Amino acid sequence: MNKYTRYSISIGCLCAALLLGGCIKNDIPYPHIPAQILSIEAAGLVQTPTINNDTRTVSLVFADTVDLQKVTITGVQMTENAEATPSIIGVHDLTSPQEFVLSIYQDYTWTISASQNIEREFSVKNQVGNALIEAVNKRARVFVSEYTDLEQIEITSLVLGPQGLTTYSPTPEELHDFSNGPRTVTVKYHNITEEWTLYVVHTTSNVSLTSVDAWTCVAWLYGSGLEQNDNRFEIKEAGTDTWKEVPEEYMISRGSSFAARVPHLKPNTEYVARAFIIGETSNEITFTTGPEVELLNGNFNEWWLNGKIWQPWAEGSTPWWDTGNQGAATLGECNSVPTEDAVEGLAAKLQTRFVGIAGIGKLAAGNIFVGKFGGVEGTNGIIYLGQPFTYRPTKLKGYYKYSGGTIDYTNNLHSDIMGKPDSLLIYVALGDWDSRVEVRTNPNNRKPFDPNDPHIIAYNQFVSERSVSEYQPFELEFKYRSTSRIPTYIIVTATSSKYGDEFTGSTKSVLYVDEFSLEYDY
Repeated sequence: MNKYTRYSISIGCLCAALLLGGCIKNDIPYPHIPAQILSIEAAGLVQTPTINNDTRTVSLVFADTVDLQKVTITGVQMTENAEATPSIIGVHDLTSPQEFVLSIYQDYTWTISASQNIEREFSVKNQVGNALIEAVNKRARVFVSEYTDLEQIEITSLVLGPQGLTTYSPTPEELHDFSNGPRTVTVKYHNITEEWTLYVVHTTSNVSLTSVDAWTCVAWLYGSGLEQNDNRFEIKEAGTDTWKEVPEEYMISRGSSFAARVPHLKPNTEYVARAFIIGETSNEITFTTGPEVELLNGNFNEWWLNGKIWQPWAEGSTPWWDTGNQGAATLGECNSVPTEDAVEGLAAKLQTRFVGIAGIGKLAAGNIFVGKFGGVEGTNGIIYLGQPFTYRPTKLKGYYKYSGGTIDYTNNLHSDIMGKPDSLLIYVALGDWDSRVEVRTNPNNRKPFDPNDPHIIAYNQFVSERSVSEYQPFELEFKYRSTSRIPTYIIVTATSSKYGDEFTGSTKSVLYVDEFSLEYDY
């Protein structure tokens, strides 16, 4: 066989192999990368968008002046290489939820919905208490004193749509006779037409105690009465005879709907409250204050060394605090450790470090948080913030000292602060979540903690770039968004670098924290 024959056979075998290879099924699976919406921007937003990666939903809240039929989405950040069909950026009709398909290797259906904060009002002269407004049923009801003539009702305020963009037929000036029952008004704004029913009803009570929100050492009292009356509250311990008038400095609002914040109450104690005017007292409401519950291991005295990982609880006890040490220790040393440099006993030393081998790795901020470390995705972390908690403290108190450095590591989002001073961050939150709050640092499915999460009942944060060489006391007041909602979880977090969860900070930043405690009185 000559060389040309051998060459021909070789070419023939190669062609046959290629043809055969074309018939072989490709069983190599595509990567499984969830396509997510990481952030979104739109004209007229009044709240930070709520993005839920579990349900693949985005909730947008707009000013009442925005036409939901013509919402302009101006920007969106998605998982790297993800594409959306149809395009999310652009003008959309969000009067009903809209679906978008995000694709990388698989398809993921996301739903974007919109709502508006329309501050609706209905008030009349001689009104008793607040109006009852049912936006879903398109009904509004007010109460007036029993001596008010229903043929001569004077509407002092009517807002059922965006102010300045809404028309009413008949007009509020024409709506004065309610003697034959409720009146119907046609409300128009943008291209929306609604039929509302207005009620004006007599009441025999000139003052009433409508509700009480009882905390531990504080109670919030809410009442209704005639606008022109001197409406007040009284309170006493159950089983006693002496009523005490709530001092003027505790009143937080006046008028037909009035309220007071009553501090300095006893924990675990039963009280009775009522509203009153001269010559008339209201119904009574009995309530019991809650207990004073402290943070477990808030003095940071309990630690144990599990292998090479420091953990902030006593060996064999139930964990309440946790750190990111499990993630940092995969490439280096723990950066959240106990220290005898403390106000008393031990303290937590939180240090920002670059963790890695031969220059390959990431910046890791020292941190300690109420919750549980969930694991790692490569060099990225998963944590679950929060512990069950149903009480309403007023402050977090503690001690700290800080040595902040110049930011020497950033990610793409924070490249503009390279070389600027680093900052410590301590924050608290109470919320009515169904479970702990999941936080992920992986850029492909990033899920940061959102201070504007609608589940949050109270939140506040302490941020400082100032270095202090001696322990300083701090107080962080819980800023409540509701006095009636009862929390299910508490979150407390401290870190040596404010943007540490985004791999941004200074390798010279060190934060010491000690003696954390809760306060329940104002």
